Amino acid sequence: MTDERPVLNVLDLWKSYPRKQSFLARLRASAEPELFHAVQALEFKLFEHQCLGVVGESGSGKTTLSRMIAGLLPATRGAMLLDGKPIGEAGGAGRSSVQMVFQDPTESLNPSYTVRRTIAEPLRLLRGMRDPSAIDASVTELSELVQLPRMFLDRYPHQLSGGQRARVGIARAIAPSPRVLLLDEPTTALDVSVQAKILLLLADLKEQLDMSMILVTHDLSVVRLLCDHVIVMKEGKVVEAGPVAEVMATATHAYTRSLLDALPRMRRPSRVEALA
Repeated sequence: MTDERPVLNVLDLWKSYPRKQSFLARLRASAEPELFHAVQALEFKLFEHQCLGVVGESGSGKTTLSRMIAGLLPATRGAMLLDGKPIGEAGGAGRSSVQMVFQDPTESLNPSYTVRRTIAEPLRLLRGMRDPSAIDASVTELSELVQLPRMFLDRYPHQLSGGQRARVGIARAIAPSPRVLLLDEPTTALDVSVQAKILLLLADLKEQLDMSMILVTHDLSVVRLLCDHVIVMKEGKVVEAGPVAEVMATATHAYTRSLLDALPRMRRPSRVEALA
């Protein structure tokens, strides 16, 4: 794999903010503001059909990283190359080639849109589809892909369960056929009974679709189920990285070991259990 060109190449990426200053410090006009580095000197590669886990506790910088990749936050410095080009220049990559599944589907879905319109919107805006019958056929296909029955297509978000809203969010994100799918804590807002079903769905989509994934989470047990490689972040830096099985077996950093010690004994559900 080392000779293969990565889908996404992140190079010396930083996101810095000025710290709040006291009144006296603000009076010193010549004083340089102290900076807080949410992400610092971060580097990694994402390859074809790979799922990369980004793990860390709250404040580790993982969400800041995902928002920079998605184009929701500008980087302070560094580079993010999609297929060898800066994300903003890679054929509209900032809009269609990188898509995000947000943590809380309730907040990320427009309450005035039906499910059908929610899924159709990126087909029109990002794929340029205009024929209503073709759009409707694609919406139906996407709903089937995320295992959402057609009967829900004309309902509104408030008429859906948490798991159903999560499926709509996933369908909307994959509608433009992105090169990279960003998953920001995709099961955190769901009931425990629903989480396994969504994880199994994501695992199936990883096998079926021609896209790479980045899973942002605080939970290494989710990484163990879905990911090939993992980077562990703490205070904006990568403290451990490698294949998931290797990191799980031979973690060298104390912080990674503390995350592993907190792991529940979790097994992958069978398809019958997950679809029950």
